[in-house]
Amino acid sequence: MVVNSLAFLWFFLLVLVIYYLCQTKKEVQNIFLLVCSYWFYAQIDWDMTALLAILTLVFWLMGRGISKAIEQEKEKRASLLTTLSVIVGIGALFYFKYLDFFIGSFVKAANVIGLHLSWTALHLVVPVGLSFFTFKLMSYTLDIYHGKIDHEKNVMNFANFIAFFPTILSGPIDRPKPFLKQLSQSRLFNPDNLMLGFRRVLWGMFMKMCIADRLDLYISAVWNNFEHHSATSIVFASLLYPFQMYADFSGYSEMAIGVSLMLGFKVAENFKRPFFTINISQYWSRWHMSLTSWLTDYVFMPLNIKLRDWGTNGTIAAIMLNMTFIGMWHGADWTFFLFGIYHGLWYIPLMVSGQFFKKTKIQVNSHGWPTAPFVWKMVGNYLVVTFGLMLFHSNNISEFWAVLCRIPEAWNGSLFIDMPTMVNAAICSVALIYVDIQEEWFVKKRIYLPTFAEKWRWELTIAVEILAILLFGIFDSNQFIYFQF
Repeated sequence: MVVNSLAFLWFFLLVLVIYYLCQTKKEVQNIFLLVCSYWFYAQIDWDMTALLAILTLVFWLMGRGISKAIEQEKEKRASLLTTLSVIVGIGALFYFKYLDFFIGSFVKAANVIGLHLSWTALHLVVPVGLSFFTFKLMSYTLDIYHGKIDHEKNVMNFANFIAFFPTILSGPIDRPKPFLKQLSQSRLFNPDNLMLGFRRVLWGMFMKMCIADRLDLYISAVWNNFEHHSATSIVFASLLYPFQMYADFSGYSEMAIGVSLMLGFKVAENFKRPFFTINISQYWSRWHMSLTSWLTDYVFMPLNIKLRDWGTNGTIAAIMLNMTFIGMWHGADWTFFLFGIYHGLWYIPLMVSGQFFKKTKIQVNSHGWPTAPFVWKMVGNYLVVTFGLMLFHSNNISEFWAVLCRIPEAWNGSLFIDMPTMVNAAICSVALIYVDIQEEWFVKKRIYLPTFAEKWRWELTIAVEILAILLFGIFDSNQFIYFQF
């Protein structure tokens, strides 16, 4: 059941009506929400619903054990249980997501040196959303151990935090403290939240259906048949891919945040105009922010503290390990490993020059526009990201290498143009770029419309977005790119 499908629309409308009929009794509201979340997950991945429930119960019990050990001042027991919870979380990720990959890689390596092993891949099915909900599970026990939160006594509330249906498939990755606090309160019907949430859902649908899915028609046509396309077409498709990724994943995040708002929950923001950045550190502080902040708090900071005696080299090592984890989090293939390493290497010049810990201000001219040097730095950073996403987009290292080799060989060919697709995508992309520019640089310089238009600003905006979706949207319910992670 895809979030931008009619099936989800009818499901959510029914949930919304019953949910607010129960608003005077938060316990009933929470139980109903949990049932809906599990039913939703079962429609996507019925076989793995039991795994979700078992892991949820196991981590809730370990959280209770950690809390009691801390109260009784049994530090070793609390530390042991916390370590065990991390092992269980990483173990679930490794078994379902990475075991086949490591078996295959080990067998290939053994064959190279003359050892012929009979091991075969297990062909395990990766539970949908595994990378997202395991991180939420681990953050719960880690936060209890570090004194950031108390143990959640109500297992239903904890299960709601893990299985919350708007975010379980592709995030954002919420932290336990703010979400559990909201679960402890009744969510009353709020027309403002309903309208704001609806607007964000609509904007996310526009990004996904009118931009990401439109661009995918062109990018997939080129990338999946790169050996038959010119270098110009390959480079052009590669340059479009980061924008497609942004429209796709940010579009999903907008929908998830909007649906959550309509249910009375404020969840983590996930994107903040990532292409208006001039280096890789700024980019990751605005791209998939809930993942970046999670790994910063639970991986980078502890590593940086342990390696602080190494000075700058220790920080670089912590960054490289952290970015490698980011790469491997996305999938079990050497392309993702190299993707993380590649991004980590771009941090080294920032560390050596001392720019890593500095906040860079936008350089503007007398008219308030960014200066040309600043814009060129943005363009350069976009190109850095584009090359990394070529790795990300490739099915394996061989395909990535074949694409790179094709580029210098095929410069004589012409640019492949699918005119209807490109025109429609360009019209909608200009709208997204305009909105992002307004929010990034001119948020204080509001454009005032004629009196009639000003009075009905939001209604007109909604009408235009709906019209654009009807005219330019693709309605075949394409899966979101990040569902595979």
